[in-house]
Amino acid sequence: MLNSLTQGVTEASSAATTIISIAVMLFLGFAMTRLTKQLRLPNVTAYILAGILIGPYCLNLIPRTVITGSDFLSDIALAFIAFSTGEFFTLSALKKNGLKVVLITILEACLATVFVFVVTYCIMGVDLVFSIVLSALASATAPASTVMTIRQTGAHGDFVDTLLQEVALDDVVGLIEYSVAISLALAVSTGASHLGVINIVKPIAVNVAVLLLGGLFGLFLKLLMPSKRSKDNRLIISVSLLFAFCGICAVLDVSPLLGCMSMGTVYINITVDGKLFKQLNYFTPPILLLFFVRSGLSFQLDALVNTSAAVGSTPLLAVGIVYFLTRIAGKYIGAFGGCLLVGKPKEVRNYLGLALIPQAGVAIGLAALGARNLGGETGVALETVILASSVLYELIGPACAKLSLYLSKSYATRLEDIVPAEEVDDNGEQKSAVELLIERIQAIQSELPHADGSDEEQAFLEAAEEQIAAFSSIHTGAVRNRRSML
Repeated sequence: MLNSLTQGVTEASSAATTIISIAVMLFLGFAMTRLTKQLRLPNVTAYILAGILIGPYCLNLIPRTVITGSDFLSDIALAFIAFSTGEFFTLSALKKNGLKVVLITILEACLATVFVFVVTYCIMGVDLVFSIVLSALASATAPASTVMTIRQTGAHGDFVDTLLQEVALDDVVGLIEYSVAISLALAVSTGASHLGVINIVKPIAVNVAVLLLGGLFGLFLKLLMPSKRSKDNRLIISVSLLFAFCGICAVLDVSPLLGCMSMGTVYINITVDGKLFKQLNYFTPPILLLFFVRSGLSFQLDALVNTSAAVGSTPLLAVGIVYFLTRIAGKYIGAFGGCLLVGKPKEVRNYLGLALIPQAGVAIGLAALGARNLGGETGVALETVILASSVLYELIGPACAKLSLYLSKSYATRLEDIVPAEEVDDNGEQKSAVELLIERIQAIQSELPHADGSDEEQAFLEAAEEQIAAFSSIHTGAVRNRRSML
């Protein structure tokens, strides 16, 4: 039945084939999250597994023409991810974070890169071009699962503050590392016998130019967003500018990542408009789903057990295992050393590295771009290793994040530990269990943020309060009348 369905889709018109394939990717990607949710796994894992399931090596539901024709999804998805990263780089946030978090981030990200490069190139003898790009991808993390775990546990404290600042900065370092690494790799692959000054200066100059161009786009975005602009038009304008920037970068054959990040950074600092980023976050889930499902479709299972001439005599499975373990070691040692250098307490330095293990979105997107830029067996090998390791990282990442929060004593499971209260009143008498419970509930309520509802919601709440007050006065008057009659 599946074969006949696939044949029918293939024989249909190209438009029908594409539309039906997108529908299948969206629905099965969503359906797989129903299963992974029961296993407490992140949605990214579900999307990748769905792509593998319906891909050429399993059910083969999606035609090759659709898979190869949708490679632009990596540019679009990463453009939105990079733009949203710019939201975290307000001047106030940078001043608050200080140099300590920046130093920890640079150390743990760069140490993971160095570890992977030394092990793959110097010890395993993997190809230089492949090692350069793979080691640069080691710096990126996947903050979504970590942030989700923090919200679920209600963790707080210095460890959580440091962790949130880390994951906000980590992908930025990864984007910069990748942009330089891919330029160096392409310079080496085109015949440069050694890395001269021009090979180092050129990619830096290109990235600086992209940053400036992205900043200009951020300024232009602000000019097109007056306060009277409707929400629908704000979304249309922002999406169109992101698409335009990606198109210009594609024509110039440069990565749009740093430019999109610069665009978001400039916009948030000159407007302090966080609502646009939230609006885009509601718009992007289908795009990200399609991107991750397509990554699963492109995953070549047979490449894991084979050797690749572009990598060397080492099987990709061995390279993937070494990458998986070496990156974890680099992240942990780098985070530990950075915290020790800036004087963080032992609860932070001992367990911060555990929470930085997950890797998915940015790394997979960068691998897709790298595969397209490098091409051939090198590109296939790069994307295969990153996809396989990302699935493993997302399987163990949330558990490691929760373990780090628990070991650092950032959250508690008992109400007494979450909200402490004085067990003795002013007169020195022991409070009852009910009194202590009421005090703790009141303390929790006082810390809850006030919801900023719409004008309609506020009017409704005011009307409801007036009705309650009126009912209360009627009830009080009735009680007084009864007492007077008695």
